[in-house]
Amino acid sequence: MAATFSRRPLTAVAAALVTLLGPLTPTTAFAQDRGSTGPAAPAARAAPATALAASWTPPLSTRGRYVVDADGNRFKLRSGNWHGASGTWNGSGDPADPANHHAGEDSGRTPLGLDRAPIAEILSGFAELGVNSVRLPFSNEMIHDSVPVTDDAVAANPQLRGRTPLQVYDAVVTALTGAGFAVVLNNHTNTTRWCCGVDGNERWNASQSTATWEDDWLSMVRRYRDNKRVVGADLYNEVRRSVWDDPDWGLGDGHDWFAASQHLGDRILQEANPDLLVIVEGINWTGLPVDGLPHDRPTLEPVQRLSHTLVRSGKLVYSAHFYGYTGPRHSGATGIGETHDPRYSDLGREELFAELRRQAFYVSSDTGRHYTAPLWISEFGVGGREETNKQTRAWFANFTDFLVETDTDFAYWPLVGLHENRRGNGWALLHWDSAGHRMGLYDGDDWRADAWSRLVGSPGRTGYVAPVARWSVLAPDHGDVVQSLRLRARPDWDSGARKAACPDGQRLIGLAHTGNRGLCTDTGAGDLWASSGAYQVVTDERYVPSGGDWASGYTKFQCPAGSFLVGYAVRGAAVSSALCATAGTALGGAGRTVWFDRGDNRPASGAGGDFAYGGYKGQCADGEYAAGIAWTGRFGSSRTPDALYCRSLP
Repeated sequence: MAATFSRRPLTAVAAALVTLLGPLTPTTAFAQDRGSTGPAAPAARAAPATALAASWTPPLSTRGRYVVDADGNRFKLRSGNWHGASGTWNGSGDPADPANHHAGEDSGRTPLGLDRAPIAEILSGFAELGVNSVRLPFSNEMIHDSVPVTDDAVAANPQLRGRTPLQVYDAVVTALTGAGFAVVLNNHTNTTRWCCGVDGNERWNASQSTATWEDDWLSMVRRYRDNKRVVGADLYNEVRRSVWDDPDWGLGDGHDWFAASQHLGDRILQEANPDLLVIVEGINWTGLPVDGLPHDRPTLEPVQRLSHTLVRSGKLVYSAHFYGYTGPRHSGATGIGETHDPRYSDLGREELFAELRRQAFYVSSDTGRHYTAPLWISEFGVGGREETNKQTRAWFANFTDFLVETDTDFAYWPLVGLHENRRGNGWALLHWDSAGHRMGLYDGDDWRADAWSRLVGSPGRTGYVAPVARWSVLAPDHGDVVQSLRLRARPDWDSGARKAACPDGQRLIGLAHTGNRGLCTDTGAGDLWASSGAYQVVTDERYVPSGGDWASGYTKFQCPAGSFLVGYAVRGAAVSSALCATAGTALGGAGRTVWFDRGDNRPASGAGGDFAYGGYKGQCADGEYAAGIAWTGRFGSSRTPDALYCRSLP
């Protein structure tokens, strides 16, 4: 059949891919299947392979709610998911039979579609869709799979024959980044099978140990460390309940997703690649989906009470998934596992928007908080041509409208699918049939095209993003949270105690009366710490000057002159020491006592947010630094912090 082309003209980026990756097969390049109603578009012409690459400079980091590139310019993650490498087998029956794979789509343990279209053609399709980044799922099993993929699995890419799944993944990463796309590595599953149910992939440690999970991640990060367009590590997909256990956020047990993601994120940034974005998805499901029993989709709700503080600031991104057939308390099941809770598609427009804000979008809309971070909706999607349900279609229109309204980063699921005679799963934006003919979003018969065009075409915030103040929580609830790389390189400064220290460049500005929480920031001052990294551990009142008692009758841990608080240690509930860093500039200024033993004592602005829910807390003003902690050992006291000594910044 003679080649015809989709009706949306190719961009310069798509044409550039032809130059970079080689010519497309003439009989298959952007070919439509029979029956397409879309008019033809002009064929791609050669162009410099720099259009997308030149539009951004790696690595990426964050400033407040925005992802920015190395020049400080906004880089909005307009992404899609290219799935398949993490597996499509449903878990029963012969894996060689496509009928036993999700939607009958057998990926052959590779990113879907490599059997039907050359990589160059697939990537040109991505550029046509307007995405600048790709979330690329893998499984832990894939990393160690030494069995080469079958020739059939890469029939349209014969250069990949004889390679293992990881080697094929390597080639796809190289092609994507060589074409200028940003790539986010996504640990989708433990095993190479379809996600997501009660399938042995519910948690990062469902079918393997946490140590194995961490080691695999460090291996993958190091593998692509020299490729600067590999920009992120999406730590695990849709953490959810197993048969017996719920995941939790901060309980300190073996199912604590907060602790596991915090620990691995720190290891990635400290041991493997300091440039990567660390992407943490919320909890996807807890409880049993039975009417009358507790069940919930927490998503990112717990973040406002306990947020991540990584050893390198400006590297944290939060993510969440939303589909119309699921709901705030609906599992998405039909029949067994279905409850009478509403699905997202059952909600009216304003009710939907309110739920989205409550569950996830507040992390990017609430500025100047310890939890403020970019939000990436790393999965959302809907059926295409064959989806006729008006309610489902309305949900997709409303959801994409909300992404536009909130200028939120996103990744559609999925980019690539299979079809025969224009029939198939239908969720993908691009489909190929067994003859290599492509069915595209812009063929003229896909109802999603208008909403997608509005989404990828909305400019939102662009250009340079100025640095903003950083706020970080310290939570030594179950162990050390020494987030300073300088201090991690030094000996233990209070052996046997649980220690907390601010990330480098920040100072301690708040403490809780109970619960051991602290608050750090760089607001109003930037990095005060001397380049020498000198510090002092304070365990008594030797630095309280004569006549300078700022908390009469209380024991005071006061920093030496010219230094400021960056950390503390606790034993049980009691504060056991204060950690003071030597300033690189002259300090001093008037001091005042901020008491918080009988109630909150924080600035009226609420800067930083509530860092110790349910406990009294004290906080210096933005233009101050903390220079001391007061406590009492009198009867009935637990020796918890009662007051801070706050002094004016120079």
